Amino acid sequence: MLRVMQHLSNRIMAFSTASLALLLFLWDLSGLDLAMAQWFGGPAGFALQEHWLLTAVLHDGARRLAWALALLLCVGVWFPVGWLQHLVFRRRLQLALTTLVAVTVISSLKSISMTSCPWSLADFGGVAHYMPHWSHLFETDGGNGRCFPAGHASSGFAFFSGYFALRRDMPARAAKWLVVAVVAGLALGMAQQMRGAHFMSHTLWTGWICWGTAWAIDALMSRFNFASITADLGEDA
Repeated sequence: MLRVMQHLSNRIMAFSTASLALLLFLWDLSGLDLAMAQWFGGPAGFALQEHWLLTAVLHDGARRLAWALALLLCVGVWFPVGWLQHLVFRRRLQLALTTLVAVTVISSLKSISMTSCPWSLADFGGVAHYMPHWSHLFETDGGNGRCFPAGHASSGFAFFSGYFALRRDMPARAAKWLVVAVVAGLALGMAQQMRGAHFMSHTLWTGWICWGTAWAIDALMSRFNFASITADLGEDA
């Protein structure tokens, strides 16, 4: 019965993930990115680009907080405290590793992207022209590129790791962790949108990529044998 339930859960998750991807592609085709960007910017640029709350607090401060939490999770793999003590080694490792991998995946994609930020577009006082980020991955838009996906939003979405690492042993905590990660990623993405640093699609695709990364690592970790590692630490895998 447990295997049947797990199989059903995986099918539901696969369908939901694929459906979200389809919705995001439809968003890309809708033109809503430019429409939303015009809420905050115009030919003279983005008035909130250098606002202290968006830059010092929701950008620099949030990024430092996210890295501090990621560091604590890494330390907690070998020196668990609080509720981390109730997770077996492989799940603590999954929690920390997935967070770091998700951020790395987003950063790597961003480093090769030809998509420029909204504040670089001619519509907002720049020189680049708008183009769909997936259909022209290797075609320059006339700007500096390296703006897709949204690196800052991954400071929240990367913590989807908690949902997958906790969902078997601590489902209530996993659900709360998921909600916090979603809210944090959207809030940080919206802050960058208000500054002209990203389109909404950048944020939404970042969430989807982080989710897919966390799901893939969860599948690998669930099948990998950690018996030799955990035996050295005196833990039960």
